[in-house]
Amino acid sequence: MPNRVLLESKLWTRRSLLKAGLAGVGLTGAAIAFQKLSSHPAAHIKVPPFSTNALESGNTVNPMAVLRDFDYGTVKQEQGRTIREFRITAGNTTIALNSAVSFNTWNFNNRIPGPTLRATEGDRVRVLFLNQGGHSHSMHFHGTHPAAADGVRPVRHGAATIYEFDAEPYGVHLYHCHTEPVTRHIGKGLYGMFIIDPPKPRPPADEIVLVMAGYDVDENGRNEFYAFNGLPDYYMTHPIPIYQHQLIRLYVLNMIEFDAAATFHLHANFFQVYPTGRTLRPTQESDVITMGTAERHILEFAYRYPGKYMFHPHQDAIAAAGCMGLFEVIASI
Repeated sequence: MPNRVLLESKLWTRRSLLKAGLAGVGLTGAAIAFQKLSSHPAAHIKVPPFSTNALESGNTVNPMAVLRDFDYGTVKQEQGRTIREFRITAGNTTIALNSAVSFNTWNFNNRIPGPTLRATEGDRVRVLFLNQGGHSHSMHFHGTHPAAADGVRPVRHGAATIYEFDAEPYGVHLYHCHTEPVTRHIGKGLYGMFIIDPPKPRPPADEIVLVMAGYDVDENGRNEFYAFNGLPDYYMTHPIPIYQHQLIRLYVLNMIEFDAAATFHLHANFFQVYPTGRTLRPTQESDVITMGTAERHILEFAYRYPGKYMFHPHQDAIAAAGCMGLFEVIASI
C-alpha cells in the first residue's frame, strides 16, 4: 500500500476524509478506535497498585498514568500484514507547574509527553493526525521510513494528514513536531516516545517510561523548570511503586531543549544499559548515564532492599528545578 501523507481536511470526519480521496485506506470507525494490547506475558509480572489521580491543582497532565500506559493502536490485518492505526490530535492545554506558575502547553492528545506508541518490528504503522492546536504542527518519527512519511511538512490548524510506514528498526525511538522553530514546539510539549519491539519479545519485566523535559516559561531561551513525564517534582510527592527483586525495564528519553546534555542517576543501585534499545544484551553497567537531547536508552535493574530511592539528573540545578523523583520499593510477600 503506498504512503499517504498529503491529506488535508478541515474536519476530522469520515465524510471529509473520503471527499479528499482516501476511500481506499480503510478509514472506518473501527480504524480510529483505540485498542490496548500487551506485547509481553503478564503471568510473571506484578504491578503495584497506584493512584492515577492528577495533582490537586486539576492538571490533566498525569505523570503516574504515563508510566505504564502503552498505546498499541487499533490492530487489523490487511493483505496478510499487521496494521497498527493510531489517532493523534494536536491541541493546547494550560497546566500548573507549581502553585504559582501556569504554562500554556502545545501537546499531542491532551497530555505531556504524548502517548507512548508501540509496535513490533515489521508492523505497518498508520498515524491519523489532526491538528487542532491553533498553529501549524507536524509529527516527525525517529527510525527508518521513506521521505514522504518524514513529517517535516507543516499541517495547518484544522487540517489532517496520514503518516504511514513500516516499524523499523526495533528500539526506543521518539516523535515530535518538526515545524519551525522546532525547539519552541518541542519545548511547549509536542513530543512522545515510540517503542518498536524486536520480533522476539524481551523477557517479562515491569516496564516504565520516564521522559525528561524542560519548560522555558518566560521564553528567554533557558529552562526555568524541569520534569519527568510532564510535571515538576511530581514523583517526589507521588513515589513510583515497584516490587522488591522484580526486574524493572526503564525506557528513558531526554527531551530537554536548551541544555546540551542531561544525566540520569539511580540511587543505591546499578542498571544494565541497552543503548537506544537497539541491543538484546546490555553493553555496560552503571548508576549514571549521560544523554544528549533526543537520546534514549533502556535501563534494567532490580532493587534488593525495600525503601524509597531517589532518581534524578546529576546536574543539581536541573534536579532542583523539578527533575527529581522517588522509587518506593515494596517488600516482596
